[in-house]
Amino acid sequence: MACPVNQSAVELNPAVLPLDWLLGTWESDEPGEGSFPSISPFRYTETLHFSHVGQPVINFMFNAFHAESRKPLHRECGFIRIQPGTNTVAFIIAQNSGLVEIEEGELIGQQLTLHSRALARTSFAKEPYVQQISRLIQLRPDGRLEQTVSMALENQPLTQHLHVTYRRAS
Repeated sequence: MACPVNQSAVELNPAVLPLDWLLGTWESDEPGEGSFPSISPFRYTETLHFSHVGQPVINFMFNAFHAESRKPLHRECGFIRIQPGTNTVAFIIAQNSGLVEIEEGELIGQQLTLHSRALARTSFAKEPYVQQISRLIQLRPDGRLEQTVSMALENQPLTQHLHVTYRRAS
């Protein structure tokens, strides 16, 4: 869980106003689907927290759990920035797997399209190494948030890995 901040007491920085539709907590409305050629398909639940402290960034934390056992799976946390005067967005992400990434892309309306620009990992990260990540996050007309993540490994081209939809919880 992110550090609690009373967001109502802190005004949203105008630099990130175009991302205000993300703010709050989102929970998967049904289990998401995960797959990749090198692993068995799986289902997961996920909670997303987007917050701010008045700086020109959005803070986020993503927590995924196995759909049946509720065992913690994947965690990501970081920051979202917008290049002033543009629709260029950057996600700065640290993952519990030891991977750190910078994804950049465009914000068009309420849709983010992102591609990895830089990846770094711990010296003892598990092989095969992730080489590329792309992510699509969009607010659907029905009010649900949808995320699709694709990934490429050293021996596998860019392939869809995750797909999930969320409902706003707060």
